[in-house]
Amino acid sequence: MGGTDGDHKKTPLLTSSSGSGSGSGFHPEESPIKRTGNMWTAVAHIITGVIGSGVLSLAWSLAQLGWIAGPVSMLLFAIVILISTFLLSDSYRSPDPEYGPARNRSYLEAVHINLGSRNAWVCGMVVMRAIQRSNCYHREGHDAACKYGDDSFMLIFGAIQIVTSQIPNFHNIEWLSVLAAIMSLCYSFIGFGLGLAKTIGNGKIKGSIEGISASTSAAKFWLISQALGDIAFAYPFSLISIEIQDTLKSPPPESETMKAASTLAITITTLFYLLCGGFGYAAFGDDTPGNLLTGFGFYEPYWLVDLANACVVVHLVGGYQIFTQPLFGIVDRWSSQKFPNSGFINKDYTFKLPLLPAFKVNLFRLCFRTAYVGSTTGIAMIFPYFNQVLGVIGAMNFWPLAIYFPVNMYFVQRKIGAWTRPWILLQIFTFVCLAITIFAFIGSVEGLLTAKLT
Repeated sequence: MGGTDGDHKKTPLLTSSSGSGSGSGFHPEESPIKRTGNMWTAVAHIITGVIGSGVLSLAWSLAQLGWIAGPVSMLLFAIVILISTFLLSDSYRSPDPEYGPARNRSYLEAVHINLGSRNAWVCGMVVMRAIQRSNCYHREGHDAACKYGDDSFMLIFGAIQIVTSQIPNFHNIEWLSVLAAIMSLCYSFIGFGLGLAKTIGNGKIKGSIEGISASTSAAKFWLISQALGDIAFAYPFSLISIEIQDTLKSPPPESETMKAASTLAITITTLFYLLCGGFGYAAFGDDTPGNLLTGFGFYEPYWLVDLANACVVVHLVGGYQIFTQPLFGIVDRWSSQKFPNSGFINKDYTFKLPLLPAFKVNLFRLCFRTAYVGSTTGIAMIFPYFNQVLGVIGAMNFWPLAIYFPVNMYFVQRKIGAWTRPWILLQIFTFVCLAITIFAFIGSVEGLLTAKLT
């Protein structure tokens, strides 16, 4: 086991290397990370993070709003998220957004550097809930109760995630994001195709301008509220935006590549949302199910529906990692800074097995990430409605993560003074988004209470 660097005849089964985790604050001395990401890998990351199985439930949202308000709402929220991402992309480097020497490698670091420790603490609390909500929505859809009834499925899913969670960091999951993005596009295409085929079979386009009618005006009000919430929460990827940007190589500046990737990814996402939602509503009209595949939407051809659901499962593996790797990265960096001389935390062991490429194992990562995945899987099995509550609480995460923090970090980065034209416009933007978030949040609470009491 004791080979040297110059020994090319024998490869040791197990070697170790210590990380350079020294330093303090949010900008320790960086270990040499080779950033190889480009616009296309960023697009794959974004699509994997944004398009969850909830794309199949947007037909229900469109049905509540009708043929005019539904598509317009999707386009408006796409523009909102694009503006938010543009603002956030300028917060990756400090103090200059393009050439600043300091990198903010996570959303939390960017908030800490630009807005101070108090805002970072609040942001950290919101981030933890957002991770749970995002994982829930990826599994169940954006209007789901997020409850679990099949313990065996949860155990299998947890076991797979324990293995994939050992991937060291965000820089090493490009292949998983590409695979997951392909899967998400596959089941989205299938959902769109099934809706188109049924619409053609019906011989007419169902639905109406005003959407599904309700028994009372109050009931219609709450349905609209829930539908807007589902659409709004189907877009944001602010939580992982800076982590994605940290994988990009430069030149050109990372912010430039990120803006181009975000524009392309949001355009593709919106197109699929409109196609799946639109043709789902056109096919079923007032009977549009909550999920085109797992509701009472499509049963035949069964093999195609099964294929779509299999694609959903594969995508969930990548979607889970996209949203948990940022949390793992924060814990890894904090631990390395707190205990720079700990071999348990900073030492990597390289395994080389016959016929397989070498892979690294870190004991701290192995223990913490296994415990994290195991605990979240256990909680989901023991408390079936745990994520249902988190889903409602998470509705309020949209505004702080996607709007408030990006706007205020942009003010700091660009040194925008109060009552200037950009300041006024962005404050109006912030207030309007807050009003919509509160409206959607109230509707989500009402929907939860109604579901539990009936």
